[in-house]
Amino acid sequence: MKKYFLYFLILALSVGNFSAFSQSKKNQPTLLYGTASFYANKFQGKKTANGEIYNHSKFTAACNLVPLGTWIRVTNLSNKKSVLLKVNDRLHPKNKRVVDLSLTAARELNYTNAGLTKVKVEVLGKTKPKK
Repeated sequence: MKKYFLYFLILALSVGNFSAFSQSKKNQPTLLYGTASFYANKFQGKKTANGEIYNHSKFTAACNLVPLGTWIRVTNLSNKKSVLLKVNDRLHPKNKRVVDLSLTAARELNYTNAGLTKVKVEVLGKTKPKK
């Protein structure tokens, strides 16, 4: 009898942890502020976290805070320019930046000479928004 109780207890705790994990995924941020960088040239042609090949001329980004495949709008806070990007990669876990942009996106935001800039990131969802 004690053996069955122990199995039931372990099962109940496992299900409880799984549902808590599922709920935390629903609570994704909708607005982020922080520092943006852009991909180094050495990543051109390399595979991204979702399996796509990185192309510096596409409007893509790496972000650890939203799910892969999510569309975001990144605004450079110093000049108010913004771009629409698809998150298809992850940053290194120790990287403290909010987002890493493709070279083309960084050029649109006009910060390639500086290398870094402060940004606002609006999380838009999985469906590509109309500008």
